[in-house]
Amino acid sequence: MTAGTRPVRARLARAGSTVLAGSLLAVVAACSQGGLGGTPSPGGSPGSPPGGSTAPRPAPAAKPAGFTLVASGDVLPHDSIIRRAAADAGDGGYDFRPMLAGVRSVVSRADLALCHMETVYGKEGGPYTGYPAFKSPPEVATALKATGYDSCSTASNHTLDDGAAGLGRTLDALDAAGVKHAGSARTAAEAARPTLLKAGGATVAQLAYTYDTNGYPLPAGQPWAVNLLDEAQVLADARAARAAGADVVVVSVHWGTEWQTEPDERQLSLARSLTASRTGGRPDIDLIVGTHAHVPQAYEKVNGTWVIYGMGDQIAGDMINHEGVFDPRGNQGTLGRFTFAPPKRPGARWEVTKAEFVPQWFDTGRGRVVNLGADDSDPRHPGIRETIRQVVLGRGADKDGLTLGK
Repeated sequence: MTAGTRPVRARLARAGSTVLAGSLLAVVAACSQGGLGGTPSPGGSPGSPPGGSTAPRPAPAAKPAGFTLVASGDVLPHDSIIRRAAADAGDGGYDFRPMLAGVRSVVSRADLALCHMETVYGKEGGPYTGYPAFKSPPEVATALKATGYDSCSTASNHTLDDGAAGLGRTLDALDAAGVKHAGSARTAAEAARPTLLKAGGATVAQLAYTYDTNGYPLPAGQPWAVNLLDEAQVLADARAARAAGADVVVVSVHWGTEWQTEPDERQLSLARSLTASRTGGRPDIDLIVGTHAHVPQAYEKVNGTWVIYGMGDQIAGDMINHEGVFDPRGNQGTLGRFTFAPPKRPGARWEVTKAEFVPQWFDTGRGRVVNLGADDSDPRHPGIRETIRQVVLGRGADKDGLTLGK
């Protein structure tokens, strides 16, 4: 907004006439800030610039714009997913964009979209592998960007499946695609920098952590390579992100018990302690988004802060649970969508004014993600959506305003 000059009201003072000894003429003195068509008066109001004009006052600072944030679950390319991407490419390469096309409208419309890249990438041209030690085609990164994702968490129990080399290839490919990342790092300097993103009028920090790396040790001399989940470290990093300019701090966390829809005790305990932490009266963390369990888990508002315990898998092959049985829940998930509004006063937090969940399902037969909030074309969809809805609302999130989105 451009500041305008405030209108100046002319002040007119009239001097009366005085007759002196019967020979002086009546004199009328007229004064105004700009004179009355003659030489500008040197006066004006006290403290005003020469000529009597007032200096422009700066306009009030514009209120920063709010923003919407979308977060989604695990991108987990099993062997069948890699084969599907090869078939979709049809030219000897890999194309993951058709798989994600069903949620592109949700992701791309958000001001900020966050994914979870569960696996690491193999060398250009392969070989590529699925479970148990994943090496995915780097074309996944291109598809994430095309879908509308801005940044991905890269801390998971599979981050070190191919050691430091796989970690490095993954971050290189995300960089090349224009997707930022948080949770793993190639250098100590990179690990020390928070991932900062712009959304609306806010600077948003994404921090990411994992409970474990499947027993793979951190690379020699690189203790910073993967962020391991530690409460004190998460809070220290959140405060450092604030100091670096973050208005909103989002924590992506790979945690929980696989195949369990109920959050486990560690999830509940950490959610309570992380959301309770405050500095200067403002919460250190503004949103927690969880991954890893392979099944949808509840959303809950804890100490005034939204927590998604688990978003389920976004992309995965037919999932076999710990009993060795195919479990359809492994292809169910959600996208969380949150609308943030600017602080009502300096130093206050950005508040979530609208919280939504968008149920999704990965149709392994077609190799496509389906937005269940918008698509009823398959008779199975209403039933799957209702199953997800019951889990998501299992801890009473609807009472705090969580609604079904499309």
